[in-house]
Amino acid sequence: MNDFSSRLIAWQKQYGRHDLPWQNTTDPYAIWVSEIMLQQTQVSAVIGYYQRFMTRFPTIAALANATQDEVLQHWSGLGYYSRARNLHNAAQTIMNEHKGKFPQAFDTIQTLPGIGRSTAAAIASFAFNQVQTILDGNVKRVLARHFAIAGWPGSPKIEKSLWAMAESLLPKTDMVAYTQGLMDLGATLCTRNKPACTACPLSSTCAALAQDRVHALPTPKPKKIIPIKRTIMLILLHGDEVMLQKRPSSGIWGGLWSFPEVENHQGITYALSQLGVIAHPDRALPILNHAFTHFKLQITPLIMCVSQQKPHTKETGTLWLPLSDTMNAAIPAPVRTIVKQILRETRSK
Repeated sequence: MNDFSSRLIAWQKQYGRHDLPWQNTTDPYAIWVSEIMLQQTQVSAVIGYYQRFMTRFPTIAALANATQDEVLQHWSGLGYYSRARNLHNAAQTIMNEHKGKFPQAFDTIQTLPGIGRSTAAAIASFAFNQVQTILDGNVKRVLARHFAIAGWPGSPKIEKSLWAMAESLLPKTDMVAYTQGLMDLGATLCTRNKPACTACPLSSTCAALAQDRVHALPTPKPKKIIPIKRTIMLILLHGDEVMLQKRPSSGIWGGLWSFPEVENHQGITYALSQLGVIAHPDRALPILNHAFTHFKLQITPLIMCVSQQKPHTKETGTLWLPLSDTMNAAIPAPVRTIVKQILRETRSK
């Protein structure tokens, strides 16, 4: 065993995390769900969602047999909703093509929707004790600093060199402790900001520390101008009910329930006719800014009072819910924020 992995394993066994809800199990389903939730999301934010999700969908079969609405409802607020759709689709694939049993072959795991090389490696390591290397954002940061690898880790050239480096460090035993150690080190000590180098088990051989380049590595992603998009959300209130509209299965918030949207005020009249309602504007709520990976969305919530619902609505995929009940629906985070604000205003009157 090389010095890097042996020190990391020893540190993880003594100081690493051992009591997370998805640890101390070899159940590939439980591990898989946790790994998908942990993609681009911090552990602290995942724990509650994971526990509720596993209570509602305790097995692959339970997840596969659920509707997409149910799955998205239990994912609502966690973000990156394609993860939930892929999880659901993959569960159905496992039931239909693998007789309901999570596949053990590393290459086969990667064929499931939403599972890439690093996620597959984590599942294979934790569930099946296979010797496979992970390379998520935390691990990239650890390796870039320890070996002073300059260049943005997301570029194909740098990523290729990091994969090669990660594979060369693999131990032949203690894969669970090693894999968890990489995750723990990046999440708790070798953090993006304020890294705790004095407590790091690898500090004596860390090239970035020796060269005083810890804060310069990994090389940041080249900056580019992030575009701003604008939308008006129509909060159509009829008594104590509000209209929700199901979003297309692809794109942002795919498959979730949201408020109808228009690009500008000129589009409101046509939208109302398509939705089959007669309504008049009441008031606009403060603009809400929501950031996505590739753009920022500026939302103007416009409350409209519905005076009449036409008997034949042209628009499909809509429903009316009591405003308070929408909090239990599969809605995106900004919609949840808007509903909370309206409910607060209603209760204070």
